[in-house]
Amino acid sequence: MALIEASDQEKIRELFKDLDGEVTITYFTQRESPLLIPGHECQFCKETRELLEEVASLSDKIHLQVKDFYRDEAEARQRQIERIPAFILEGKARGRLRFFGIPAGYEFSTLIEDIRRLSRGETALSPQTQQQLQSLQQDLHIQVFVTPTCPYCPRMALLAHALAMASERVTADVVEVSEFVDLAQRYRVQGVPKTVINDQLEILGAVPETRLMQQIMQTFAPEAAQSSQASQSQH
Repeated sequence: MALIEASDQEKIRELFKDLDGEVTITYFTQRESPLLIPGHECQFCKETRELLEEVASLSDKIHLQVKDFYRDEAEARQRQIERIPAFILEGKARGRLRFFGIPAGYEFSTLIEDIRRLSRGETALSPQTQQQLQSLQQDLHIQVFVTPTCPYCPRMALLAHALAMASERVTADVVEVSEFVDLAQRYRVQGVPKTVINDQLEILGAVPETRLMQQIMQTFAPEAAQSSQASQSQH
């Protein structure tokens, strides 16, 4: 039985008609086995694979590559995949866009919109944000913690992924936090969305693009932020 209803498949097919470039989804999972090895259980690996297979079948521009997290350990390590289910989205992007956990509920819309943007090379970011990203002197690792039932989470997830599309210095992860209790505890995630950048900057809730960039620049590029504020005050 399909995870995506037939009527929704038709709507997505329609959305995918204007895809331009190829989009590759590299999915890290584990081989299905009747034997459960303690510590190696992956609650939603099977469902995530089925969901991604269904999405990929809706356009010939979308290519799904399935990797075994344990057998392809070297590639997982090289791509810094430390937990599963996880997948990387590649298209017209400079940085890295990743999902950890199943993109279910509200996050399914994030996946669909990500694919459209990656195919068309559209970030929807303002010119000012793109200029600020170019001035960054260090790499950023953005983690957006979400749940499938959170209606505000896709806004932050898409914004983080847009930053990764625009800058090779950005790796943006959308993390379905209920599947990774260790991360929820480590980052004290009590409400979502919660965004953590380089384990230094924490942002609660869905914030506008300008505010997110203001906080990023003040924390990671204070000199650039000060000169920007000075030039704005002169105008």
